[in-house]
Amino acid sequence: MNIKVPEQVREIISKLKSAGYEAYAVGGCVRDSFMGTIPHDWDICTSALPEETLNILSAKNIIQNGLKHGTVTVSLDHNLYEITTFRKDGTYADCRHPDNVTFVNSLHEDLARRDFTINAMAYDPEKGVFDYFGGISDIENKVIRCVGDPDKRFSEDALRILRALRFVSKLGFTIEKNTAESAVRNAFLLKKISVERISEELIQILNGDYVEMVLTDYIDILSIVIPEIVPMVGHLQYNPHHIYDIWQHTIKVVVNSPKGKVFRLAALFHDIAKPQCFTLDEKGIGHFHGHPEKSAEMAREIMNRLKLDNKTINSVVLLIKYHDRRPPAEVKNVRKMISKIGKENFLALLKLKRADAKGQNPATIEQKLSYTEALEKLCYQETKDGTEYNLKTLAVNGNDIINLGVTEGKCIGAILKYLLDSVIGGVTENKKEELLLLARKYLAE
Repeated sequence: MNIKVPEQVREIISKLKSAGYEAYAVGGCVRDSFMGTIPHDWDICTSALPEETLNILSAKNIIQNGLKHGTVTVSLDHNLYEITTFRKDGTYADCRHPDNVTFVNSLHEDLARRDFTINAMAYDPEKGVFDYFGGISDIENKVIRCVGDPDKRFSEDALRILRALRFVSKLGFTIEKNTAESAVRNAFLLKKISVERISEELIQILNGDYVEMVLTDYIDILSIVIPEIVPMVGHLQYNPHHIYDIWQHTIKVVVNSPKGKVFRLAALFHDIAKPQCFTLDEKGIGHFHGHPEKSAEMAREIMNRLKLDNKTINSVVLLIKYHDRRPPAEVKNVRKMISKIGKENFLALLKLKRADAKGQNPATIEQKLSYTEALEKLCYQETKDGTEYNLKTLAVNGNDIINLGVTEGKCIGAILKYLLDSVIGGVTENKKEELLLLARKYLAE
């Protein structure tokens, strides 16, 4: 198979080969090309030492901060190309980075240190592909397999365990038996990895097209990162609204949620406190009173532990907190929710509620979807002119209330809230004269 290699990559390879060295496109770009996907990045490996690579390319836009591990980065027309000398890695004391590397002259030896067979292929535009470990076959069979001993690969870099799950979620591949067993066996090593890197992989896993496979088959690994999910697994709900246990339901909600960090995290955590909130009434019906608020609290703790950004955390917590509220689909209720959380958050909440409904009893799905559609229709109807009902858009303000003779701050706030609630409830229109009249009546009572 001929791979379409970008001209700049061809030029780098050609310069290195003209100087008497081997050079190949390597890794993910070769994998993606074989799968018919346009690579995002092109990496190059070479027998040239870093200093020799620098001399051969003599480019102005060279980044040298990876020289210790044999990597030279070239910037050409805003594209970055990493060129790494053939190497073998030393010990990995931190289960993430090699303590030292040794430069070698063998492409085979360089590819042998890599994580998975599908990433251990090299390509020469003139000679074709070099596939010593069966990467092409594993792509054809949709298999994730470690190069060599999986225990060694995962103990070298434990993040490879989550990377394997990411490939499952993204590509729909299955993990080869020995590799999968090793990943589970070595999952405890993830505790040595920085939470920032774990979070990055987790977000990518959640946003994959085949995330259901990961959430179903690899609880033992995921629970190392988020142990709070364990009580959800197998926890029956004993409720006519649900036919799945809490974890199976959660998987369905994740799958049916829109892609995106906020939505997928909200779906993952929306019911995480249900096991703690579970009660069984005298009729044998299960209840989870207070679980949205408790789930929001637990989600915040988990996301803080994973060092996610505050904007993401606050957005996820808001969706979880309100996900189970079911006010009648009436104008005043929609106005109240928009006033409380804003139009965009309300529409996002409806998307989560749709996903939630699709993970429940099929007998109730259509009714619940119709309900969310009614809420959405009212939302657009009420905001079509750009108006959102809140204190900022109220036709009167604090100064207007002061002009009525009110001076105490708490009283001013109470009157404004009363007027806002009156507008939201349809008691009066959002017009200054009518609101001031209503305020005077309020003060007279």
